[in-house]
Amino acid sequence: MLKRICCMPYTNGGEKSKFLLQAITRHIHSGEARCSARSFFGVEDFVDDDNSRPYTYQKEKKSKNPNKHISFKQRTIAYMEPFTLDVFISKRFVSASLTHRVTSRQVAVAGTNSKDIKAALQSRSDIPACLAIGRILSERAREADVYTASYTPRERDKFEGKIRAVVQSLIDNGIDVKIYLD
Repeated sequence: MLKRICCMPYTNGGEKSKFLLQAITRHIHSGEARCSARSFFGVEDFVDDDNSRPYTYQKEKKSKNPNKHISFKQRTIAYMEPFTLDVFISKRFVSASLTHRVTSRQVAVAGTNSKDIKAALQSRSDIPACLAIGRILSERAREADVYTASYTPRERDKFEGKIRAVVQSLIDNGIDVKIYLD
């Protein structure tokens, strides 16, 4: 049909065909895709929902209400308590760090894998090692002018034993730590 419309002369009767031809070419050359490529299962292969970035395997959850009110505390907590404590304990070593929330920079770091601490300890993963990490981290934090921090344990961690020893050692050595337990 397109071939037939294109071949019609532009006479009085062909004015209608000229209008149709312009409408068709406007839709073809507008730069918008009228249909997207879909896979066998009906899922888009190469673009996300908003067609703006390559397909990712884990999509973030979209909020049901995009205009949801965010409280004042949620907006300002990163500036009111800018430093967070992160404690990692494995079977072989213990490490802890103080991180600035806004800039994501580590201000002070201490771990039993470092050479200076490794030589002074008998074991790198027991309670005395955790106390030493807390003491060394508090010294390094005070050198960086950090005197307060907040700590929220990970979902799998309980606030007891070695983690509690690191946090208690920080508190005993002059760092004020706010602990948020869910």
